[in-house]
Amino acid sequence: MTQQAFATETDDEGRDPGSPRRFRGWAHRRLRRLVGDGLAGPGVWRRGLVLAACSVLLALVMRLHAHVPNVVGNLGSLGETFLPWFGLLIPLLLLGALLRRSATAVIAGLLPAFVWAGLFGGLLSDKTDPTADGDLTVVTHNVNAGNVDPAGTARAVAASGADVVALEELTETAVPVYEKALASTYRYHSVQGTVGLWSRYPLRDVQPVDIGLGWTRAMRATVEAPFGDMKAYVAHLPSVRVRLDAGFTARERDRSADALGEAIAKEPLRKVVLLGDLNGTMNDRALRAVTSQMRSTQGAAGSGFGFSWPASFPMARIDQIMVRGVEPVSSWTLPATGSDHLPLAARVSVR
Repeated sequence: MTQQAFATETDDEGRDPGSPRRFRGWAHRRLRRLVGDGLAGPGVWRRGLVLAACSVLLALVMRLHAHVPNVVGNLGSLGETFLPWFGLLIPLLLLGALLRRSATAVIAGLLPAFVWAGLFGGLLSDKTDPTADGDLTVVTHNVNAGNVDPAGTARAVAASGADVVALEELTETAVPVYEKALASTYRYHSVQGTVGLWSRYPLRDVQPVDIGLGWTRAMRATVEAPFGDMKAYVAHLPSVRVRLDAGFTARERDRSADALGEAIAKEPLRKVVLLGDLNGTMNDRALRAVTSQMRSTQGAAGSGFGFSWPASFPMARIDQIMVRGVEPVSSWTLPATGSDHLPLAARVSVR
């Protein structure tokens, strides 16, 4: 009787199927089959607890990024700007778990992987609609005030085949250069402050948009396309800075985003496209006044993240093409010009 009782207590197969010990025994056997005794030896569940905690923390930060406070240095917005790059930490945590031979850390390392895939996995696929041709190609480009070759930049933009082109960060001395270089391709254009719009189709109701800066960095115009009118907004929101003493300084940008969102919300024309440098990503809560009522062409019909800045090594998509009442067909990034931003293009259906 004693021997039988002892066997009942120590044999995995004889225990209650729902007991934690039975699960641990089952997990040990599976780990041995997959990776051998190295990762399934004694202490496999007790090692690597710090790595496991880091993985859980990373998963929580990514999943609950909207709840990270902006009180200190706008850390929430800063993290959301570069949120896709948090994924680089996942293979490091998994590698550390394998080196530590910790099953706990390996399992915990899968949590941020699943969260990242849920947030950004859809961006990795090609969402271009092969059955739709689209009506209109639009391009936006921050040409950089310090661009030493504005004529070359203008020719590159015109060569994209765009029907409507929005340019930001135009300087007073560079405007005539862009006007001359684009005149043969685009019959209609308007420059308001430091932003401009060039179009193959007539423009009407052209006017600046007040985004609370005291000078003009946003405009709107109705594009009289053959398939119907469309309102085009061009905007260049204030720049942000990352400083050690102040964190992510973006108050002026945030206020301008609210003003831009209010103007778009009041726009009576249903079909709207927003082109510009918003100095923020679609994940940034500070742009919610805009992003809550518009769709990103990259997210809806692009392939990949479509990062646009900096041009030498793009790390974030702070330039945007967004639409309302217009159907995105495709979205892509154009080759670098003399600017520190990459130009963005999208094909949309306005009918």
